[in-house]
Amino acid sequence: MRKPLLAGNWKMNMTIPQAQDLARAILAGFRGDTGREVLLCPPAVCLSPVHRILGQSGIMLGAQTLHHEASGAYTGEVSLEMLRSAGCTHVIIGHSERRAIFGESDSLVARKMRAVLSGRMVPLLCVGETLAERKAGQAEEVVARQVSAACAGVGTSDALVSVIAYEPVWAIGTGETATPEQADDMHAHIRRVLGGLYGEQVADSVRILYGGSVNEKNVDELMKKPNIDGALVGGASLKAESFARIINYK
Repeated sequence: MRKPLLAGNWKMNMTIPQAQDLARAILAGFRGDTGREVLLCPPAVCLSPVHRILGQSGIMLGAQTLHHEASGAYTGEVSLEMLRSAGCTHVIIGHSERRAIFGESDSLVARKMRAVLSGRMVPLLCVGETLAERKAGQAEEVVARQVSAACAGVGTSDALVSVIAYEPVWAIGTGETATPEQADDMHAHIRRVLGGLYGEQVADSVRILYGGSVNEKNVDELMKKPNIDGALVGGASLKAESFARIINYK
């Protein structure tokens, strides 16, 4: 059985006091280990302060990106060990905004993937197609390419601990969402890609989250689907009441 994972990506929002207040509010609505995991990904400057709030609650801490090198003259970047020292266990890799706005290529995403895994942390790999690619009938091809590129050089044992998030780019921050059936179909496709790369055990074991305007109104239907193992939540994770409802989905 794949344990569901509900992750909140706070993106570039909130000051340190605001992030601490939000973490406290989310904790107040957290029921503990009810057969699912919860992950918060605040901005980098908020990681340590939020970690102190989370304490031993069981809610995990993740970063939104990292630099693939361990150290060096990379002004403004953060390394895996810096993130580990802030309390992180997970790192989001290849989010569509990193790809589109900051020009992160498949090869760079792959380097970041290997950096996270070599540091014994959990990568949360984001893949997904644009609206133009979907309309052109290229959605499955694009997602397969992104998964395969990120997994280049990644062994079976590392693949097993990785998490993938399918985020149709056309449904991020737009209020649009893929139907549960569309999302489940793509998740099944990702499992077939993983099966081709690693075999059936990995394909059946890797958790695949859906990320694309997930909210308290659609989470229940999404989580009923057999290939959807959780959610990567954007805007709704900035509202404690909404995110509490998501992590306590029915």
